[in-house]
Amino acid sequence: MLLLLGLCLGLPLCAGSLEDARTRDDTSEQVGRRLPRQARLLQRLKTKPLMTDFSVKSTIISRYAFTAVSCRMLNRASEDQEIEFQLQMPAAAFITNFTVLIGDKVYQGEITGREKKNGDKVKEKRNKTSEDNGKKGTDMFRASVVIPSKDKAAFLLSYEELLQRRLGKYEHVISVRPQQLVGRLMVEVNILERSGIESLEVLPLQHSRQKDSGRREVDSGPPPSTVINQNDTFAKVTFKPSVVQQARIAQNGVLGDFIIRYDVNREQSIGDIQVLNGYFVHYFAPKDLPPLPKNVVFVLDSSASMVGTKLRQTKDALFRILHDLRPQDHFNIIGFSNRIKVWKDHLVSVTPDNVRDGKVYIHHMSPTGGTDINGALQRGIKLLNDYVAHNDIEDRSVSLIVFLTDGKPTVGETHTLKILNNTKEAARGQICIFTIGIGNDVDFMLLEKLSLENCGLTRRVLEEDDAGSQLIGFYDEIRTPLLSDVRVDYPPASVEHATRTVFRNYFNGSEIVTAGKLADSEAGRLHVEVTASNSKRFVLLKTDVPLEPHKAGRGGGAEGRNHVERLWSYLTLKELLSSWRHSGDEQEKQRLGQRARALAVARGFLTPLTALHLRLQTHQLEDARGAAAALGPEPVVQSLRGAGGRPGPPLKKPYSPRIKVSRTSVDGDPHFVVDFPLSKLTVCFNIDGQPGDILRLVSDHADSGVTVNGELIGAPAPPSGHKKQRTYFRTITILVSKPERSYLEVTPSRVIWDGRDRLVLPCSQSAAVGGRELGVSVSANASVTVTIRSTLAFVILIHLYKKPAPYQRNHLGFYISNSEGLSGNCHGLLGQFLNQDASLTEEPTHPAFPKAGERSETFLKVKGHQVPVVWKQRKIYNGEEQVDCWFARNNAAKLIDGEYKDYLATHPFDSETSFGLGLTRGL
Repeated sequence: MLLLLGLCLGLPLCAGSLEDARTRDDTSEQVGRRLPRQARLLQRLKTKPLMTDFSVKSTIISRYAFTAVSCRMLNRASEDQEIEFQLQMPAAAFITNFTVLIGDKVYQGEITGREKKNGDKVKEKRNKTSEDNGKKGTDMFRASVVIPSKDKAAFLLSYEELLQRRLGKYEHVISVRPQQLVGRLMVEVNILERSGIESLEVLPLQHSRQKDSGRREVDSGPPPSTVINQNDTFAKVTFKPSVVQQARIAQNGVLGDFIIRYDVNREQSIGDIQVLNGYFVHYFAPKDLPPLPKNVVFVLDSSASMVGTKLRQTKDALFRILHDLRPQDHFNIIGFSNRIKVWKDHLVSVTPDNVRDGKVYIHHMSPTGGTDINGALQRGIKLLNDYVAHNDIEDRSVSLIVFLTDGKPTVGETHTLKILNNTKEAARGQICIFTIGIGNDVDFMLLEKLSLENCGLTRRVLEEDDAGSQLIGFYDEIRTPLLSDVRVDYPPASVEHATRTVFRNYFNGSEIVTAGKLADSEAGRLHVEVTASNSKRFVLLKTDVPLEPHKAGRGGGAEGRNHVERLWSYLTLKELLSSWRHSGDEQEKQRLGQRARALAVARGFLTPLTALHLRLQTHQLEDARGAAAALGPEPVVQSLRGAGGRPGPPLKKPYSPRIKVSRTSVDGDPHFVVDFPLSKLTVCFNIDGQPGDILRLVSDHADSGVTVNGELIGAPAPPSGHKKQRTYFRTITILVSKPERSYLEVTPSRVIWDGRDRLVLPCSQSAAVGGRELGVSVSANASVTVTIRSTLAFVILIHLYKKPAPYQRNHLGFYISNSEGLSGNCHGLLGQFLNQDASLTEEPTHPAFPKAGERSETFLKVKGHQVPVVWKQRKIYNGEEQVDCWFARNNAAKLIDGEYKDYLATHPFDSETSFGLGLTRGL
């Protein structure tokens, strides 16, 4: 019997892997297929499942790491519970197996190829996410199971990765985040390096505690209970904290990354070449070479979205980077928004005066306008090309662009493919482009392609991270080029299926890795040549490597595997997936996809082109309580509670996570609904705003200290519609000024809470945070509930589309669930009606309002106004309920106080009101 497991990974490892299991309904929204999570929030108030064991064993053989994670849980409750296992893992790693044990049933993982769907076009979404992951460079693996009362479950996860050398060190990161104190917690790392271990250090736990939890200890040296045993070629690191030691780190359990950094001895200039059972790997990292001169142009986004911390941190980082330039380097600076602003019309040498003037230019950059990515890149490339063409450069030099942005192209050329083609054509393979994407709204796929196609690297910096230090760290990786035009050659008759062998540059502290399969394993020697350029001379290195096979280690675990063959498979698959992902030719893309899929299945790697299935090892599934899990950014629900394990129908999206939602709301286009419970009347109206308008929905800043604003986004109207355009709410912002000032910003993808601390909650995960004064509850991909002092409650529905039509946008709906805490002076488009009542009349006191030729027989009496209304039906709660309402036409004229423009806020957290005596100052 076949069971399907889903994985939630922020990066493309998870894309589409379980699409075959999806029950399709093209008319339903994406969120309609998700498993309701409100039960999980309530479980936190009940008996919490006990984690009895959390252990990780990592074996690193010649920089290639095999990691196995084991987690055991006990359901102590008197009823069945759904329990989630989650683990942060390196984004570069491939999952190789996942096994679940529930009671006496074993569900063994099996990786198979994805069947072709929709012309084999695999949907892939990068985690804008990294906001969902909690740490850059990681993926989040999630799986949930239903454990019977008083029963146990175990999760066994394995993954593999090649450690990359950066700034002269290899870094191995293991996530230790059990979220509770564990009776048995252990991390064991074994490192075997034939070349010899030159240095090794264990860092303090990173992000080892939540704010205000636990007693702080000095963050220096390894975590408590860490034991290091080491000789020349082998090291064993064990981290085994007792419950008391865990509590000292964090009262709610260890929360952090266990990090080991090390480097190896390097004797041979041509590098370390290892051969094992018909495969070889070549590590090339020369040292003691003079650096190449750099021609570098810093291209910095100065658009309006960079306002505040992002631009300030970027400026501070650039000040330090300019000081680190060498005297033989040349540089220039470009700031871009909708205009391209070039500091100098040519590259200048590194002198104290030029560095000072460059810092002044950067200091005076101010954020404004849109984002012309294409124009900025073209100008930077032209500066470099002109410098190389018009200057007699005796020394060999490296031309670089360091490009930083936080957004997407909005000005000039905005078509991604044209930007890529223009850049590649202008750079001509002579200029390497290194890109940094800041924040969650950046087009990271575009930046990755720009770097990939132009011999560069790319990094993502999360908005809540220290952008300045990460920018400096990234620059440190490329600040010292030692070689250019590196080529590694092996005799074609001796080697087949070699990985990448040509590299534009080699930077100090990094490493070039190639691997291949030997065509003739019986040959006695392998000839290797490395050619490169260094400063004024041409470098040629040669050697013959004896092909004496090295035996694999003993045992059946990682030590017993052919690590060289696994490493070759890993590198080959990475290169195939990268080419497949960025290929613009459909036939070539299909060919690359087939090759990558076949290799991934043969080697057991989970990729966007493969799927992970769980097979019950016994045949008696009827008694099993099964697993339910979600896949990536487009979760698929598979319920295994019934006999036979067949999936049930798609579950409807919940709209009320914990409390009853009232009708008083604004949702959709946007449609306003106001409930008058005393008179049992419901009134509705529309507001035809403009994209970018910020509407004041609730305004009670002077009394209760609460303000709610909503920002509109536009979309074209349906072909059959009578409107010129549609508008939706893309952001709901809530300002709470009493007793302490807090800011909440809700979008379809995340919730940002700024108060004494800054907290970012992804909307794709269920969570509950806060306390008595202010609480936020997220029901995954369904709703966000905000409670204030237990007398106010707002529910924000999340509307997501799997395949949006041109007139559809992911958007939000705002519902007032409890308004007791708002004062009688409350105003806003919704707030002005909360303390009012209404009635209907057939005899208008004033002359009739309808235009000539129209009839309006019914009038609504509210707040001293008489408003012509007509009866309508309107759907609310994401279409789950239909209500009868009296509709006020003409943009709610005569119904609302003042005019539409009176309700426009100047910025999302503007709390100023212009009605009555409640005039208050804005933020």
